Amino acid sequence: MRIIRGKLKSQRFSAPKGFPSRPTTDFAKEGLFNMLENQYSLINLDILDLCAGTGNITLEFASREAGHITAIDQNFKCTKFIFDLVKKHNLHDDVKVYKSDAVKFLEKTKESYDIIFTDPPFAADIHDDIHRLVFERELLNPGGVLIIEHGRECNFEAYKHFQFVRKYGGVNFAFFQIED
Repeated sequence: MRIIRGKLKSQRFSAPKGFPSRPTTDFAKEGLFNMLENQYSLINLDILDLCAGTGNITLEFASREAGHITAIDQNFKCTKFIFDLVKKHNLHDDVKVYKSDAVKFLEKTKESYDIIFTDPPFAADIHDDIHRLVFERELLNPGGVLIIEHGRECNFEAYKHFQFVRKYGGVNFAFFQIED
């Protein structure tokens, strides 16, 4: 994995062998961030990275100095890996890392966010719960966006607040936003 742009540009990092997470491919991540930068301002945001895994997306936002990022993962190996990268790159002012189940976090948080990015395991059955909780609990700030990374077998077009999907090989990003 590599950081594409920003103050950590070209930094490479690899998860240990047997790591319990599948990182977003560089190809898909580059497409996602090109689209985000063209459609949204990535300045001074509150960002939630659910099911953060390797921290690939968290670090890309942090490298671009996009704002404050909260990284959540239920696996201790994942949160420790992200925390160690945050420490190594002196990002602790911008990135907070917590070990928590994504759904439980959404049920309890009192915060709201400009971007909520989630990349649950493709086989996990929590996409519906994440979508429902984000909108029921009004966890997006005005103009905020929910992005769900998913495999080809998922189709979110009938979901409330669905905007569009972007496909990058076998990786898909569904975008949701409350229309003004």
